Amino acid sequence: MANSKEKQARAEAQFHKTIKKAQDAKQAVSQYEADARAVTEKTAKLRALRLAKEAADKELAEKIHASRKRPSAKSRQGFGSKKKPSSGRDPS
Repeated sequence: MANSKEKQARAEAQFHKTIKKAQDAKQAVSQYEADARAVTEKTAKLRALRLAKEAADKELAEKIHASRKRPSAKSRQGFGSKKKPSSGRDPS
């Protein structure tokens, strides 16, 4: 009978050990999934922030570009068309 009780005790210990391992594995999977979800959410947040910053930078660049007025065709027409003073020589 002692042998039978020892076998039963070992079987129960093995059973509890197996259950504990299964619980630990389940907890590890849950933790892994939670971590993966957190990384995905953080990545999405950072991507949204990056896209918003890029859009704001582009808008700012366009405003700066628009504020720099280019000379109109009329004002550029006279630029560079002035005759150089002659050196007193006749080109002929």
